[in-house]
Amino acid sequence: MNDKSKKPQKLKARLPRGFVDRSAADIHATNEMTAKIREVYERYGFDPVETPLFEYTDALGKFLPDSDRPNEGVFSLQDDDDQWMSLRYDLTAPLARHVAENFNEIQLPFRTYRAGYVFRNEKPGPGRFRQFMQFDADTVGAPGVQADAEMCMMMADTMEALGIKRGDYVIRVNNRKVLDGVMEAIGLGGEDKAGQRLNVLRAIDKLDKFGPEGVRLLLGAGRKDESGDFTKGAGLGDDQITRLLSSYLGTSFRSGSAETTQKAEAAGEKSPIANIEGENTFPDDAMTFGFWRQATEGSSVGTEGVAELELMAGICRAAGYGPGRIFFDSSVVRGLEYYTGPVFEAELLFDVTNEKGEKVVFGSVGGGGRYDGLVSRFMGQPVPATGFSIGVSRLMTALKNLGKLGQDQVIAPVLVTVMDGDVDSMGRYQRFTQALRNEGIRAEMYQGNWKKFGNQLKYADRRGCPIAIIQGGDERAQGVVQLKDLIEGKRLSGEIEDNASWREARVAQETVPEADLVAKVKEILAAQAEDRKRAGNA
Repeated sequence: MNDKSKKPQKLKARLPRGFVDRSAADIHATNEMTAKIREVYERYGFDPVETPLFEYTDALGKFLPDSDRPNEGVFSLQDDDDQWMSLRYDLTAPLARHVAENFNEIQLPFRTYRAGYVFRNEKPGPGRFRQFMQFDADTVGAPGVQADAEMCMMMADTMEALGIKRGDYVIRVNNRKVLDGVMEAIGLGGEDKAGQRLNVLRAIDKLDKFGPEGVRLLLGAGRKDESGDFTKGAGLGDDQITRLLSSYLGTSFRSGSAETTQKAEAAGEKSPIANIEGENTFPDDAMTFGFWRQATEGSSVGTEGVAELELMAGICRAAGYGPGRIFFDSSVVRGLEYYTGPVFEAELLFDVTNEKGEKVVFGSVGGGGRYDGLVSRFMGQPVPATGFSIGVSRLMTALKNLGKLGQDQVIAPVLVTVMDGDVDSMGRYQRFTQALRNEGIRAEMYQGNWKKFGNQLKYADRRGCPIAIIQGGDERAQGVVQLKDLIEGKRLSGEIEDNASWREARVAQETVPEADLVAKVKEILAAQAEDRKRAGNA
């Protein structure tokens, strides 16, 4: 068969797995949310900086090239000079590189924020994407934990600026040094116990999911779930488990319900925090830190960590941030290969309905901590740093659940229709359009096939345009334009049943002088806005 007779194969349009297209509504909602976050960060004295999507792979730190193609966790390619480059997996590692490369020009402490997409080369799944947006704030060059305290206060202010009321969120705080101290105090210090320490920390991280009883099993021999699957435990002895649960985890915000608290107390494990009848009750800071000093007894690093958190608590409380906003919580376990001091997490406490129709607590929408070693990798000298990262997509979902985002309808543009195609008429239509734009009104001149006028009104209807502006030869000769209120027209058309009534009503359409065009459009848009407001309050 002649090759010329073969039909070209049509390319299949397909979206890469783990990626999403974003609609105008999603983009407007994201912009609305990030503008509120940015305003808080700016108010705290942070300035923006931007780093590229690609970094040299060895600069990323967490995923280093250890094979011919370093694609474990990141998307990588080889440059023309044979160097490996990767799409950034977070915004912190690129900041560390930026600070190190520009260290002599940067004024320390360097207070900066960044928003942008990050990429993970991981298997996608429901709610798990390979590209997502983060919004970070960092302070580099501030060694004191007062910088960490300020970061937590800024996160609390950010939650409230987004419309999340007190009681619907909490900033939970812990310290890597306290976690290390607890491990050391129960006999899990040293490199030979690194694997067991990791299993203990993984068990602690499951406190919100399984409660104290489930964590007790995971700290010991292991836990069997409802399906019969068995998860091997950390293998701790009874004394080690009791010390962890009573002296350390007993103060956790996750210590569970009144029932689980009673069980713990019956077993001789005092828990100073409980969730009774749906209300969160918090221990005072002195009680929490007393328990933690007991849990880290004999560990100098643990004692240092508790002292740092006590200072943070003093600063937060003096500034008016109580435990209902910033809570010191033993169950916070974050990126332990990353953080060197305080760690914190922003958690939303209200219920949402998941895909199975179950009521679940929304959970974490961001976190961070002190990472004094990250910039130092490039410098050969200590460079202290602390920061916080918000998961924009997850937080946006939460705000939509609360009805705090995307409620402001994006108004489609006013449509200037085209009745004649000569140069003079086209110029006049474009002049109307520019006059509206110059007054801050969204407007567009129809750019399709103008000879089929009915299609223009169909376009306006599909587009959701609030007003159509019409000027044919007769109107042009009189120096007037017709304004068609398309929103009111839709409403009235449902109330008018026969053609005679329609012709008599001249639905929501009036003729005005060209000079009054902009003023009349503003008047109609204002009336439509008032109607929307009344409908929203009804």
